[in-house]
Amino acid sequence: MKKLLLIFAAILMVTTSCKDDFLDEKPLDFLSNVNAYNTYEGLNATVNNLYWFSRRIFFDRDESRPFDFIFGTDLVYDGQSSTNRHTNMVAAYDPTSSIPATHWDNLYSMVVESNIVISRTATADASEEQKKELLAQGRFFRAFAYRALVYMWGGVPLVTEEITTPRTDFVRASKEECLNQIIEDLTYAAENLPDIKDARDGKLSNVAAQHLLAEVYLAAGRFQDAVDAATAVIDNPNMALMQNRFGSRSSETPGDVYWDLFRMNNQNRSSGNTEAIWVIQFETDVLGGSTVSGTRNGSYMLERQHAPFIRNVRINGEAPFLWPRSGYTGGRGIGWAVSTYHFTNEIWESDFDNDMRNANHNFVREFTADNPNSSVYGQIFSTEEVYPGVDTTRDFYAYQSKVTTPFNHPDGLYDNKELGTLKSSAGATYTDQYMFRLAETYLIRAEAYMDLNNLQAAADDINVVRGRAHATPVAPGDVDIDYILDERMRELGVEEKRRLTLMRLGLLYDRVNEYNPYYADEILPKYNLWPIPAAEIERNIDAVLEQNPGY
Repeated sequence: MKKLLLIFAAILMVTTSCKDDFLDEKPLDFLSNVNAYNTYEGLNATVNNLYWFSRRIFFDRDESRPFDFIFGTDLVYDGQSSTNRHTNMVAAYDPTSSIPATHWDNLYSMVVESNIVISRTATADASEEQKKELLAQGRFFRAFAYRALVYMWGGVPLVTEEITTPRTDFVRASKEECLNQIIEDLTYAAENLPDIKDARDGKLSNVAAQHLLAEVYLAAGRFQDAVDAATAVIDNPNMALMQNRFGSRSSETPGDVYWDLFRMNNQNRSSGNTEAIWVIQFETDVLGGSTVSGTRNGSYMLERQHAPFIRNVRINGEAPFLWPRSGYTGGRGIGWAVSTYHFTNEIWESDFDNDMRNANHNFVREFTADNPNSSVYGQIFSTEEVYPGVDTTRDFYAYQSKVTTPFNHPDGLYDNKELGTLKSSAGATYTDQYMFRLAETYLIRAEAYMDLNNLQAAADDINVVRGRAHATPVAPGDVDIDYILDERMRELGVEEKRRLTLMRLGLLYDRVNEYNPYYADEILPKYNLWPIPAAEIERNIDAVLEQNPGY
């Protein structure tokens, strides 16, 4: 009898174990896609990765792709002729090029992870407050990714649900449909993210959502809505343009409040900066903080890109400048992102001497010879002058000091601290970086007022920004989109993701053709939009993913 019971038990075990889910893995002591998103902690880790993606795409990790947002525009040109820096635009913007493909992949990765957060939050083990926080951030980041996709490609595949199985049937939604989804997501985010006074440094707030919403309303042609969203930012009692010197180096001269905005540790609101809206965090020598004091790897290499390659300058056969050196000669710049003449001269003509943003400590044109072994030691050399044999296309040109930390590089980068000379591993910009700040919000609202034909209100907003800089007020009759784009250049410069602005407006071709002779022979109207990557079209075998015109 006992033997029969054992046989019956064995049969029962077999019959009850051979169900369809017998081989399904049930993770009990490790994370997988089954259980990783069941808790607040798991979903919050995904949200943190979305913050990382924002830094990855626009600022760090390599010295090429974050700079696609300034190369090929009216702002700078390539000092060394590389397709990587948008020289040879036929190759740079070919459907097989890595430039559009990399951004397409990264932005859609943001969409995928945002959709995971949005889809899984409702059933997660989390409080209602935590769910609201997760959902608001997830929807902001989905909108943030689609905003760049729509500006650079037009209508794109609109994916608003988590994808759990492979798909090869994507089709393009209209630009209007995409913008409407972005607006819906940002409206939710603006209503549910914390007020900026309650948000930690680097974290999203209602003000960040309202700022971006105002910009997207411009793209959608909803100009009064853009005014209203921007006004919500500007009228927030916790927001104000910085008017007085502040922060870590406020006692130094030369300097002013504009200079202070870009000094180390001055970007976050915890420094007293009421202008900051969303600041991308770079923590030096902190795990996950991206920057390391002894190297430029993983950092935002704007110093290396935009500051001149002053090492090569010779005056009477001598090297007047030490290189690389922490100072106003540009750290370890190598002269790749060279300022256009429009950027260095034409936009400043009416206020060359009184606009704070054009002061030499902000826009460096005069360089003091700092090589003690040179016969011209201590003399000043200006980019406004011509010196025999000096290459002004890469080695010697005016640049914005916001890209470097003069006399204040991390200790690990100094070769000789007394002389201020740097190691060859220098070249990064060791500060937190603005994604949005209030001066831009005023210029967004000015653009909306201009589109509503309220030129007085547009001029008033522009003059708030110009007034802080001690620049001459603009008259209402002089306000047009070119003036606003020039003012954005004056205020934001290489800080702005210029490509997004010009492609949003459909003016990339016009502005480059007019103001950047280096690219003028190559720029074509079709480049107002990028091509859909060829690999995306080829693998999408169950539907037609239409290419943009001309490619």
